[in-house]
Amino acid sequence: MLMLPCLLFMIVSCTGKPPETQLVDGRLRPCPDKPNCVSSEEKRADAQVAPLAFKGPPAAAWQALKEAVLQAGGEFRQEGDQYLWATFTSRVFRFVDDVEFRMVASENLIQVRSASRLGYSDLGVNRKRVEKLRELFNKEDGK
Repeated sequence: MLMLPCLLFMIVSCTGKPPETQLVDGRLRPCPDKPNCVSSEEKRADAQVAPLAFKGPPAAAWQALKEAVLQAGGEFRQEGDQYLWATFTSRVFRFVDDVEFRMVASENLIQVRSASRLGYSDLGVNRKRVEKLRELFNKEDGK
């Protein structure tokens, strides 16, 4: 009987505390010094991913991005015209990862950052998520 409360506590603890989000000096936050984050604005090669590129109006690209996030199972936490924060929760252990996007309309780019809240390594999950989002975004954006 004592095992059930302990198990529930462990599962609930897997969500981690919400990270600091938002932009810092107009850019996405840098990744921490561990392999559980990727970003298109990251300087470290092992944490870099390409930004999402689009053609056409920025508003249409932003809408295509939102649809891609929903299709991939994300939940919006904060939405704006140039910044979007979504969370993704793993099915089994309920780990929560945070994904942020920043519109750079003048360059036809959307910068992206995906990071795990817990653990040291994500075993490539965040990189795979960004590539899946890119695939869905390109489909929605008509590329």
